[in-house]
Amino acid sequence: MNITKHLSHLGLRVKDRVTGAEGVVTSVSFDLFGCIMATINRGLDKDGKTIESHWFDIARLEILDHTPVMKRPDFEWTEETIAKGEKGPAEKPTSSRL
Repeated sequence: MNITKHLSHLGLRVKDRVTGAEGVVTSVSFDLFGCIMATINRGLDKDGKTIESHWFDIARLEILDHTPVMKRPDFEWTEETIAKGEKGPAEKPTSSRL
């Protein structure tokens, strides 16, 4: 299994082939049973309310755009880089219309 390949979905616009749900991959999960899942953030509805995110099997996702919506985080770190404030969570937008 190539973990980097699956993590490369982060930030990409995708569409679930089964439900038609579209959005941006915000998380990738590897579970104990061998499933690789991705959360799709679907943005805001017409009233500005957040549309509920769901987990989808990564094999069902069709990539709509190979350019990430924002720079992906660098997951390589050490205790020293965290202590120096060189690593940590990326700034996140408060909301987005997709």
